[in-house]
Amino acid sequence: MINWNKLKKSIEGSKRIVLSTHMNPDGDGLGSAVAMYHYISSLDIDCKIIQISKFPDQYKFLNKNNIIETYDMSEHDPWLDSADLALIFDIGAYNRLGQLGDVLTANKTKAINIDHHPNLNDERFYENYINIEAAATGEMVYDFLEENHINMNNAIARGIYTAVMTDTGSFRHSNTNQKSHKIAMDCLAFDINNSKIYQSIYENKSKAQISLLAKVIDSLRFDSEGKVASFIITKKMIDDSGTMPDDVDGFTDFVRSINGVEIAIMVCENESGKHRVNFRSKGKYVINTIAKSFGGGGHKFAAGASAEGKSDIILQNILDKTFSVIDVQNKTSMQ
Repeated sequence: MINWNKLKKSIEGSKRIVLSTHMNPDGDGLGSAVAMYHYISSLDIDCKIIQISKFPDQYKFLNKNNIIETYDMSEHDPWLDSADLALIFDIGAYNRLGQLGDVLTANKTKAINIDHHPNLNDERFYENYINIEAAATGEMVYDFLEENHINMNNAIARGIYTAVMTDTGSFRHSNTNQKSHKIAMDCLAFDINNSKIYQSIYENKSKAQISLLAKVIDSLRFDSEGKVASFIITKKMIDDSGTMPDDVDGFTDFVRSINGVEIAIMVCENESGKHRVNFRSKGKYVINTIAKSFGGGGHKFAAGASAEGKSDIILQNILDKTFSVIDVQNKTSMQ
């Protein structure tokens, strides 16, 4: 049982709090941070949301009054020097904080991990609030508010709804349960526009994104009798299509939707020459162990990692590990 009152006391005893989530932020990480930001701000505590990646346009509706900031060393380091608490949401692995994590460690900031991924047992976190049964980290923020008798408002509800909706795949994935729908109902009571939230996230793709997706479909590789589908997106493909690296969000989910595909894998080259790796599974195979072997992490059926090197070599290494994991899991299921 999580002691949410203990977290409340940590918040109330702080003077300056930074909130953050993983690189290439998603709806769960951002929505959770936004919901908590509006609660903390109501306490008149100095608080900022600082994340390290280019802000994804589809979540602009969460960023009213520009409360979500992108890390800039010269602008934020002086402020961070005086931060006495960091609340980190949906992180999966500490290194997914990037440079911001290094700053927090150097400053010895009291960092608290709030997550529905397995416990990292990372000593860089002062405390861990973990619930692997939660459908989303946003569900945990909801629990924090409920158990401390803190009322939601429209802004808090918008963040929590976004978190739960996105991490359940719009209430379609296997982690969706009765509580997921109850949280959604409670959020809707605060007059959030759920239709506009959905449209902003999922029905807002540019022609350039669709053009890039077409190239991805043409270059798909299928292995293991069609169970594994993988693709590479090079920086040249992104540049030629006029898109940005974060415009590939959702591509792996799309490929997973192909009939017969159980696992979808994306290797995407970013501007620094490093590669973003995404894994998605329909549920037959657990894939976060594959991500962990490449320094990443995530859920059983949705995970990610980063890698350096040549795209084709990275993909082949990942596929070799994937084939091995499939073989082991197939043998285990037959026992």
